[in-house]
Amino acid sequence: MTPVRARDLGIPFAGTPGAWNAVTDVPGVEVGHVTRIEGEPSDGSAGPVIRTGVTTLFPLGKASGEGVAAGRFVLNGMGEMTGSVFLDEYRALYGPMALTNTLSVGIVRDAMIAWSRANVRDAKVLRGRTKPVVSETWDGRLNDVYGQHVTHEDAWRALDAAAPGPVPEGNVGGGTGMVAYGFKAGIGTASRRVEHPLGTFTLGVLVQANYGSRHDLRIAGVPVGAHLEEPRAIEPSPPPAEHGDGSIVGVYVTDAPLLPSQLDGVARRASLALGRLGSIAAASSGDLFLALSTANRSRFGEPEMRTFTSLPTASLDPLYRAAVDVFEEAVVNALIAAQAMTGVQGAFYPNLPHEAVRDLLVEYGRIA
Repeated sequence: MTPVRARDLGIPFAGTPGAWNAVTDVPGVEVGHVTRIEGEPSDGSAGPVIRTGVTTLFPLGKASGEGVAAGRFVLNGMGEMTGSVFLDEYRALYGPMALTNTLSVGIVRDAMIAWSRANVRDAKVLRGRTKPVVSETWDGRLNDVYGQHVTHEDAWRALDAAAPGPVPEGNVGGGTGMVAYGFKAGIGTASRRVEHPLGTFTLGVLVQANYGSRHDLRIAGVPVGAHLEEPRAIEPSPPPAEHGDGSIVGVYVTDAPLLPSQLDGVARRASLALGRLGSIAAASSGDLFLALSTANRSRFGEPEMRTFTSLPTASLDPLYRAAVDVFEEAVVNALIAAQAMTGVQGAFYPNLPHEAVRDLLVEYGRIA
């Protein structure tokens, strides 16, 4: 069955997507997932209830030894992006990055180093990968998160699996056990072709969505969540107050020539997309955004003078607009693609009801 995405329901979004409407529309980008769905919630004797995984992203593909210019932004800091201090100092990402659950960041980080050691022959390239970027959101509503079930082998397989082309969304990879606005969510992606006076560029984003209160959800400007507050998800123990509002991580990639400081600006625009969607960036949420430019590359440890090119900062509005639009669509894609899931202690989160959303958008005049 062909996966359903937001545009299949007629949900209107501004801008023109690339061929896959995914972060992989940026040439060179490869994404891989490993998904762990094991154990039956109804039978505690059957072992742990596992609803988790790993997602990896290579900005230039597995074969490249180059790094890319990087910027980032933290809207709310109740989250983790390991390797981010190195990013702030060198303003470059050398190698892949990964998404997983909160308590598996360490094992994924270590596995990425081991994977690079096994696959990279150039000592300088390997040295640049000793501080991998791994970010997280909390899947403890559905997953036995304290069991730390993501393994070294899972992370390794997600790295090996990275490929161009369509990107699976929803209950996959790092997004397997994630929830947004009280509905099952997870991984989402989207892209835009950006027409600029100095050329045509592509901007894509990959998100891991696990945040928000149902009442706040807005899609295409419509207060969808307020109309869909029932039936409520059955919450696991401990009570929902201990889980907080969750988190969201987003990774922008573009082939537009941008400096790290300009990429900071792209990363900040995710905040505006979250505002459109109804998020308040709650105190318990980790809202972390990374932005990468594949046009500005470097090799770790190279002694030569480095020259980066850039679009004029005053001309970046088309990219900023695309950054807001693409992030909004990626989150909605995560919600549309995700399927209902039952997890630890019988906790159940429904999928976003497609027909009800479409009916609401018709009622509000957003679609015919």
